[in-house]
Amino acid sequence: MREAFITPKRMNQAIHEQIRYTLLKYGDATKAEISLKTDISFPTVSKAIEQMELSGEVLLTGIDDSSGGRRPARYALNAGHQLGLAVYLERDETVYSIINYVGEAIERFKKPTVLKEGPEALTSQLQTVIDRNPSIRSIAIGVPGSVRDGKIFFIPLYDKFAQLDLKSFYEERFSIPVQLENDMNAAVLGYHGRSGRADHETLAYVYLGKNGPGAGIFLNGDIIRGSTFFSGEVSFIPQYDRYNFFEAVSHSAVEKTDKAVEHGPDMIDAMSRMVATFVAIINPHAIIFCSGDIQSSDAQQIKANSANYVPEVHIPELIISDWEQDYVYGLQRLALNRMMASS
Repeated sequence: MREAFITPKRMNQAIHEQIRYTLLKYGDATKAEISLKTDISFPTVSKAIEQMELSGEVLLTGIDDSSGGRRPARYALNAGHQLGLAVYLERDETVYSIINYVGEAIERFKKPTVLKEGPEALTSQLQTVIDRNPSIRSIAIGVPGSVRDGKIFFIPLYDKFAQLDLKSFYEERFSIPVQLENDMNAAVLGYHGRSGRADHETLAYVYLGKNGPGAGIFLNGDIIRGSTFFSGEVSFIPQYDRYNFFEAVSHSAVEKTDKAVEHGPDMIDAMSRMVATFVAIINPHAIIFCSGDIQSSDAQQIKANSANYVPEVHIPELIISDWEQDYVYGLQRLALNRMMASS
């Protein structure tokens, strides 16, 4: 079997990418430190840094004290070199976040929802944002639907976006790399990044949502997508003789108070059965719920009730998190990763 040939251009891109991630992780570094952390030879690192400094991608941040010989220069990524755009589509609004080259959010704003209007409305919004920020070099878009290879193939409430290859369309229109992602996959990525949990942990993120329940599953550093990229569509899981999970939570009594949402026993039972399902199939370290869906008292009841369906020793930590912050952060990381991988 012939081995794949790696072109000099691709090798150069891979070297630059490793250097970017090293500087992103450590903030700044000398050429010798970069060489040590990446296992790339010092002459190769030196040449790459010179190219990146010439293009404005990295900046000289200082000169270290010498231990004998020439004093080593210290470098960092230029935060203003490029911008990334994270945007997610929801029923009531479209949320935009602009990040700099080191992943810091520098602007966040909301525009009217486009899900009912159709892709033309989204295109118009994106064009306005990009025209105002010409340094945008990557876009990550989150949608409440199933995504495969940049195409939305399941988004039942918003037919105007069904079967659209938004990745190819916007890459051709804007000449900018685009990442299209399911909302819950982005949210679990965001939670993992924000929480600092280990890559080897298994996580499930459940959200009742404005568009129906969904889940994101994180395993060994990767999102579980399934053979047809339908993983996480927990609405369809049958729970009762007549109800699947979506129907169960829809029929459960929900009482609103001035402070929060209070769930009755039917909702607690439906959520408990969902926890038991995850325990039996993926045995996660933690299950994350949206703070807008349940309270800490609900989590305690869910955990206790889940023991009716699976042995208590296997029930994982139940965590309540801010879904919107997790979602935005996940999309921002996807946009940043595209910038780090660009040539």
